This record gives sequence, C-alpha cells and structure tokens, in this order.
Amino acid sequence: MVWIKRFLILALVALVVIQFIPVEKNEGGYKSLDSFLAETKPSDAVGTILKTACYDCHSNQTEYPWYSNLAPASFFLADHVKDGKRHLNFSEWDTYSAKRKDHKLDELIEEVESGEMPLESYTLIHTDAKLDAAQTEALLNWAKAARLNYSEAFEPQ
Repeated sequence: MVWIKRFLILALVALVVIQFIPVEKNEGGYKSLDSFLAETKPSDAVGTILKTACYDCHSNQTEYPWYSNLAPASFFLADHVKDGKRHLNFSEWDTYSAKRKDHKLDELIEEVESGEMPLESYTLIHTDAKLDAAQTEALLNWAKAARLNYSEAFEPQ
C-alpha cells in the first residue's frame, strides 16, 4: 500500500514538472496562406472547409484549444501538427515546384476520397471539421481543378 502512495506522489510530481517543458506553437498567421489562396483560388465555401478542416495541421496557422497548454496533451498536439506540416504545408506553397504542387493536390484528393482526411481523432473534438458529402465533393472538385494548373506546367508540348 505504501508503494502505491509513493508511486502516485511521484506521478503527480512528474505531471507538474512536465508542465514547464516548453512546446513550440504553430502561430504564423493566415497571411502565410496568401500565395496558396492566390494560386489555387478556392471558392468561399471551399475556403471555409480548408480553414475548418485542414489549416490547423497543414499550415503555419493553428487555432489551439484550451487543453493545448497542458502536458502531455501539448506534446501530442505539437507532434501532430509537425507531422501534418511535414506531409503538406499550405503556408509553404510558394516554395513547392509545380510538380510537387500537383503531387500534393493528388495526395489531398486520395486522402479525402478514402476518408483518411480529416483524421477521425481530429473530427471527434472538432466536429465542424467533419465533412459531409457536399463538402467532400466541393473540396475534391476544387482540388482536381486546381491540379490542372500544375499538371499542365510539366506536360510535354
């Protein structure tokens, strides 16, 4: 019984201590998305879908929930956002080549069509990010149309 009490005290101390470990926040602002928006020209409806379901993990702009300031949730969220940006970062769109932009949009289409994106773990908490059939279709149609701009850039003439 004594060892359980000591373990719980140690666990509580560890939980308090990890609160002081800083975590990098992803707060670059929506201005960083200007290049992406200018090139791909999403409609207002698609722009809303992107903001609600994509930008938190796939841009330099993340709107953090209150629990993101509490460890260990802060560590999980920081890693999740870092991984999302590794796959696709709309804020760095202007650094991608035409071929890479085409590939990223192709991946977006595949992920949304298969239901892999947005992640279920994200939509459980962010219920407004869950896409209905009309939103999915609008997002896919936009991505396919935007992709044409880039696939034409490297096709042989």
